Parts: sequence; C-alpha cells; structure tokens
Amino acid sequence: MANGTRRFPGHPVREPSCGGGPAAPPPVHAAFALWITAVVAGFFETVLMVGRLVAEGDTSAGEIAGGLLLRMTVFSAAVLLAVQLRRGRNWARLTLAVGLGVLGTLSLVIEPVRWMADGHTLGDAFGDLGVVDVLFGVSRVLHLSAVLGAMVLMFRPTANAWFRARPTFRARPTFRARPTLRARPTLRARPTLKEQSTDPERH
Repeated sequence: MANGTRRFPGHPVREPSCGGGPAAPPPVHAAFALWITAVVAGFFETVLMVGRLVAEGDTSAGEIAGGLLLRMTVFSAAVLLAVQLRRGRNWARLTLAVGLGVLGTLSLVIEPVRWMADGHTLGDAFGDLGVVDVLFGVSRVLHLSAVLGAMVLMFRPTANAWFRARPTFRARPTFRARPTLRARPTLRARPTLKEQSTDPERH
C-alpha cells in the first residue's frame, strides 16, 4: 500500500491527473459567462415560444414536447462544454466555436433572413409588436451578442497561449509485473515391478 492506495499485482497503477497549471485568464472566464448568458437567453426564448404555441393551439403537444426536448439537450450540452472550456479543454472550445458559434448563429438569423427575403421590411416587423414580441426580440439580441462576444474572447491571444500551455493528454497507466511462480520440484516416477526385479542394486 502506497499513499493510501492499495495496489494489486497485474492491475494498472493510475498516475495522478495532470490538472494543474496556471488559472484561466480573464478572457476565458468572460467567455464562460457569455456562454451561460446565451443559454439563459435561449431558455427564456423557448419559454416564450412554447407559451405562444400553446396559446395559438395550432401545434400538437407531441411536436411541442419534441422541440422542447431538443432545445433542452442543446442547452445542457452547451453548459457542459462551457464548463470544460473553463477547465482548459481545447476540444470544448473548438466544439463551441463550430457547433454553437457558427451553426448556432446561423439558426438564430436564418428565420429573420427568410422573413425579409419574402418581401417584408423592418417597418412590418415593428408595425404590430406585442409585449411577447418585444421580450423575444430583446432576448434574441442579447443571445446573439453573447455568442459573438464569447467567440471573440475564446480566441484572444492570452486565451490561445493558455490553451496551448494546457496538457493535451494523460499519461498512460503503468502495469506492475506479476510475480513469477517458482517451479515446483518434479517427482521421480516410481519404478515398475519389472524394473525392480532387474535392478542389480536391489539384489
């Protein structure tokens, strides 16, 4: 037993995880806060959207539940990735940049772009606004601003240097050799009756 850990022959001896190193720089902490802000804004928009769909009654409960499940899955994944980002995982930074920074931004702006492409103008958008529309619009602007701000902060020079300095892999577990078994002494075969009768030493 070493350092309070029992070791067994033939089992891997796990090395301590390499989680040390300098703390995350301010841009990484700020990017983490902005990703959480984007998730909160997205959740608020989801609540407004579900409330509107239920009030209109044009969408089935199954469709609403499916869309809600999808959004909750995305929000949960975003929070987990943001946590890993703050811990210095570069794969989390790249996943956030591609998955939410690029694809997520496209999903936020594609609906307004399509609406404008159908011949509508900004005057039409502001012509008949309700309280829910204003809240949704403000939340969407905050959502998009948080995503773009986090994207910039994640790739600041100080953040890049910090991610490069982080360990990229863990040491492989080492194996202790099993103790070899000592060879047992071989037993001499007993002489047969024929061998005993022909053995001159026994006469």
